[in-house]
Amino acid sequence: MEINIGIAETDRKEIVKGLNVLLADSYTLYLKTHNYHWNVTGPMFNTLHLMFEQQYTELSTAVDEIAERIRALGEFAPGSYSAYAALTSIPEDQNVPDAETMVKNLVKAQETIARQARSVMQIVSEVGDEPTADLLTQRMQVHEKTAWMLRSLIS
Repeated sequence: MEINIGIAETDRKEIVKGLNVLLADSYTLYLKTHNYHWNVTGPMFNTLHLMFEQQYTELSTAVDEIAERIRALGEFAPGSYSAYAALTSIPEDQNVPDAETMVKNLVKAQETIARQARSVMQIVSEVGDEPTADLLTQRMQVHEKTAWMLRSLIS
């Protein structure tokens, strides 16, 4: 059935293209953060273990919201490791880093996602896609605040 929500199909597809990257980055960060939660060691173990749990729990909800917005725009959301690997710019770890490196890696990933959300905002604003703009604004707020909190641990 044709979608008639006031956003042209070409614009919807362009928005979804950016949201697909946002979803892949978010899922990759979810996996990285969960991995760090399991494997962190050192004097800040308890603090980081709990902080990482809060972060991956929030990301779990976020990936669902992003995927549902993709569906509302009329496209299928990517949902496989290979699809995410092709779309994400967040690198996988080849080993288990020390706690400080974990924090630094998470700061970079959080900032990557904030930049990706911001990059999609231009077309969203141009075509008046307020629901996606709201989602992107929320994601930028979360990722910028989380990056700040993580940076505060090592500064």
